Amino acid sequence: MADKKYDVFGVGNAIVDILAQVEDSVIDDLGLNKGGMALMSTDQQGDILTRVNDPSLSFASGGSAANTMVAIVQSGGSGVYSGKVANDTNGEFYHKDMEESGINFYIPPTESSGEATGSCVVLTTPDAERTMCTHLGISTQLKKEDLNFDLLEQSKCSYIEGYLWDAEDPRAACVATFEESKKRGVRTAFTFSDPFLIDRFGDQFKGLVNDYCDIVFCNADEARMFLGVDSIEACAEKMGEICELVFITDGGDGCYVIENGKSAKVGGFPVKAVDTVGAGDSFAGGVLYGLTNGLDTLQSAKWGNYFASQVVARFGPRLSESLEPKKAEILG
Repeated sequence: MADKKYDVFGVGNAIVDILAQVEDSVIDDLGLNKGGMALMSTDQQGDILTRVNDPSLSFASGGSAANTMVAIVQSGGSGVYSGKVANDTNGEFYHKDMEESGINFYIPPTESSGEATGSCVVLTTPDAERTMCTHLGISTQLKKEDLNFDLLEQSKCSYIEGYLWDAEDPRAACVATFEESKKRGVRTAFTFSDPFLIDRFGDQFKGLVNDYCDIVFCNADEARMFLGVDSIEACAEKMGEICELVFITDGGDGCYVIENGKSAKVGGFPVKAVDTVGAGDSFAGGVLYGLTNGLDTLQSAKWGNYFASQVVARFGPRLSESLEPKKAEILG
């Protein structure tokens, strides 16, 4: 794979994150499910921002897979990313922010459909829990025809976020990416993204994993829901029966790595959590960097754990600096 131009070809929902810090009482007053994700209109988002009235709002080109791609670059890797944005202010910001982050952001120009670029109001409480209020916008119109499979062929691995499964066209783009990956000898990786997706599409995800996935990422709650068992050790055993390489994150305790049916625990890096948004995404980015740059699976998991620990120790879904200079110290 040394002749490949990119480490990872990522596909996901292109979402502009609007980040705010709030007290628990704000979540209660808004009637939101703390720690969850709710789909809503831009008008509803506007009402929330008016009530939050936070002068320190910040913005980032987000979406789960986008955060993962940035973590890959900040580890010293490379990537190309596809996600649908509109020809509006947020779309221009998204494209510029991704390119400035070192990502080749690829999406062909399309006629305006009247939909805005997707956005997510992320409300973070003092306990570092985040509650997300999302308008998917034009991201739900991502089609397989939008994807450049020549760029996929120039990549070592493809990476798909589970959130794509929630709409028909992105779901087809997801399957097409995996099919083309298999045809072109590109390794495939998939993240479950959220427990609510397991609740809605668990059986379909099982088929997807069986048919296409070389690598799966999930957290402990998603694994429990996916497999219908409570013990994380039992989850690890069962996941090993359906996929050759699985990473199950377990918060500050680190992660489980299941490779060819054998499970190992890789410890985390204790930090004071400030904001958990982006933790799982950055973990996946650290792991994918490792797997595409000569690290073994346990080293890759260790780097993913470290990267995630640095993200949760500060506000926002990603870092503002590269962690590449820390690799020798962390990995030994």
